[in-house]
Amino acid sequence: MSDEEIQTMNRAAVVRTTPDRQPPAPAQVTPAWLGPVLIVGIVLAALNLRPAITSLGALFEETRTGLGMSGTVAGLITSVPALCFAVFGVTAPRLSRRFGPAAVVCAGMAAVATGLLIRPFATGAAGFLAASALSLAGIALTNVLLPVIVKRFFPDRVGTMTGLYSMSLAAGTSLAAAATVPLTAALGGSWRTGLLIWAVLALVAVLPWLPVARASRRADRAETAAAAGSGAGAGARADTGPRVVRSRTAWALACYFGLQATGAYITMGWLPQIFRDAGVSASTAGVLLAVTMVMGVPLAFVIPGLAARMKNQGAIAVTLGVFGLIGYLGLYFAPAAGAWAWALLLGISNCAFPLVITLIGLRAKSPAGVVKLSAFAQSTGYLISIPGPLVIGALYQHSGGWDLPLALMAGLLVPQIVLGVLAGRDRTIEDECGMGD
Repeated sequence: MSDEEIQTMNRAAVVRTTPDRQPPAPAQVTPAWLGPVLIVGIVLAALNLRPAITSLGALFEETRTGLGMSGTVAGLITSVPALCFAVFGVTAPRLSRRFGPAAVVCAGMAAVATGLLIRPFATGAAGFLAASALSLAGIALTNVLLPVIVKRFFPDRVGTMTGLYSMSLAAGTSLAAAATVPLTAALGGSWRTGLLIWAVLALVAVLPWLPVARASRRADRAETAAAAGSGAGAGARADTGPRVVRSRTAWALACYFGLQATGAYITMGWLPQIFRDAGVSASTAGVLLAVTMVMGVPLAFVIPGLAARMKNQGAIAVTLGVFGLIGYLGLYFAPAAGAWAWALLLGISNCAFPLVITLIGLRAKSPAGVVKLSAFAQSTGYLISIPGPLVIGALYQHSGGWDLPLALMAGLLVPQIVLGVLAGRDRTIEDECGMGD
């Protein structure tokens, strides 16, 4: 797909013209301040996509004790994020068509902030779970629609902008994991205060999306009216994107997303225990996990830009998978002796997330295609990822060691690499569904 096609896809998704008509110029309805404010909004939204999860992980034992959670309820809460991402992510395309992607992201950030404000004051597990689900619903919608925002407003800078928000997401993940406990101690030691502080960051993230949502809605109305006046209105409404379930690339992306998410959740949930069982101290095991997570910050910016300049991104998927295989083999044969190297390699391997997010933007021609592909790949992928950490935990408990779980974790990287190669091929879902130009 040429640069000219990429730069014009946003207009083509909104207005379908006949050969003797020209589409209205969008510059008439796009204010000059929108781009810079939108960049700030994307960064702040991405920073808030994981603290609701990782801050709870840092204080989970205190929260469980404080609310009197049973082991079953505690296990349910650890499985809720992936489930919410899958369930609520499916609604994103419909909401985006009805209200516009910017307005839905704004509402999503408001839901994140509201949930984070409410849950520290919950007096029971049910209320805590409901408030957490509200935040996770907002995160799910934003997960799906940020690639759409990038494709729509920055069609010629998909790699750069995807890298920016992927890096911000990784930074928010690491920040919440590393800072929650020290901040809690500094503010009096209450787990409720430790969880509440992240609502402030979410509230700040709502602010830039308010004017962006208003401006985007005005632009949509003006372009729709122009399309109707040119006789293209019906076609514009009918063009809601391809049926992604018919696309092999969409399925490859969804399964690749699911397997990389499985690896990431397993790493976040079990890597410190693997090191501790190998004789590494608890404090060092925590630092090793931080090293793994921090690797995502710079690479989340580099990988999307590199991928966007390549026609076929399969080589990146293979490279990331090989790093993961070496890391898991190292944990199998010499977990303590090479601990720092294995943590580093697994951190690189986990950067399959920014790659797959970039691929979502590259494997569809139009914003309508991107929103459907993003919802399908992420919702299906998160459903695939749900059993992973639970299966690893069961294998660890029944086998009494890490040999079998590590063999499974390494084995899952083989189909992940194959799927990454398939998803990285230079094609679009529109072409596969018979909707190519």
